Amino acid sequence: MILEICASSYQSAINAQNAGADRIELCSELALGGITPSYGLIKKVIENVTIPVHVLIRLRSGNFTYSEDEFEIMKADIEMCKSLGCKGIVSGILNKDKTIDSSRTKELIALSHPLSFTFHRAFDWVDDSFEALELLMNMGVDRILTSGKCSTAQQGIELLKQLENVSKNKLTILPGGGINSGNVLEFKAAGFKEIHCSASTIEYADGVGAIAMNSVSFFDENIIVHSDFNKIKNIVDLC
Repeated sequence: MILEICASSYQSAINAQNAGADRIELCSELALGGITPSYGLIKKVIENVTIPVHVLIRLRSGNFTYSEDEFEIMKADIEMCKSLGCKGIVSGILNKDKTIDSSRTKELIALSHPLSFTFHRAFDWVDDSFEALELLMNMGVDRILTSGKCSTAQQGIELLKQLENVSKNKLTILPGGGINSGNVLEFKAAGFKEIHCSASTIEYADGVGAIAMNSVSFFDENIIVHSDFNKIKNIVDLC
C-alpha cells in the first residue's frame, strides 16, 4: 500500500520521508481538521523532500461552503502550489445542502491540472455517498480521502469497502482517520491501495507563557469567525 502522511510541519514532512512514507499531504493546524499551509512551509518542504507533496487547499476551518472571495483565494493558492512544484492538490467544495458543488469543484480540478486532485473529507458530510462518488468519478478526481463517514476509518471500513468496490478503479478510495500500526493490516487485507494518517505524537513545548494564546470558543465547526464591521466601527469612532 501507498502510505500518505498528513504532515502539519516541516519536521513532520522530513520524518515522513526519512521513515519511508510514499507521499505527504501538507497542511497546517490538525486541530482544525487541517487548513492551507503557508507559502514558506510549502516552499521549504518542496525544496527538501523528494517524495510527492500534495497540498491541502482549505483556507479556513468550519464548513466547506465558500464565498466568491474565498473561492478566488483558493484558486490563487492552487496557482501558488503549482509554481512551487507541488505534485497534487487536496480540496473540495460543498453546497449549503451538503451536496458537492459540482461547478466550483470542476473549476478547481481544471485549474490543478496536470497535478493529481484529491477530494478531501468534505466527502464525509454528503448524505448520499454513492451519488457523490459517481459525480466525482465523472469529474476525473484521482482519489477521495474519507473515513467512511465515521469518526475513524476503522469504524467506517464497511462503507469504505463498498465505495472501493463501486469505484472499479476509476479513482482511488483513500481511507483516513485514526489509522495506525495497530489496525493498518485490516486495510491491507481489505485490498486498499493507499492509506492516509498523521502518525502524530505529542511533545510538550518548552517556554510556554502563563497566558493561553488560543481560544477554546473558536474550536467549533459550527461557527465561522470574522472581524465584525460594526464592532470595528464602534472602536474606530472612539479612537
